[in-house]
Amino acid sequence: MTAKPTGERRARTVKFRSLDEMPPAKPLSDAVKRLSDDEIERRVAADPDAGATPPGFWDEAVIVEPDTTEQITLRLPKRVLRHFRAGGKGYQSRISAVLSSYVDAMSKKAG
Repeated sequence: MTAKPTGERRARTVKFRSLDEMPPAKPLSDAVKRLSDDEIERRVAADPDAGATPPGFWDEAVIVEPDTTEQITLRLPKRVLRHFRAGGKGYQSRISAVLSSYVDAMSKKAG
């Protein structure tokens, strides 16, 4: 499992290799258990993110497996490494993102 801070609010994105690695969900609080069906419906109606999924939304969905990574030894100019390390933790991921962006740009240019 890896966790990386995202954004200024120190929110965390946590990635799991499989569903089996995920911890069990926390039980519902007593306050949530006491909500009436009417109150739940009212809260759902007031939540802009709780809309119904439109018909056909998943009809043309394609499963995209994430790229796996491979550990390698890479020699970089010291100035390049200093630049990325100056950004703090996650510098290797940023280097990977720049290289991926370059590969995508070259693929578009060739195609």
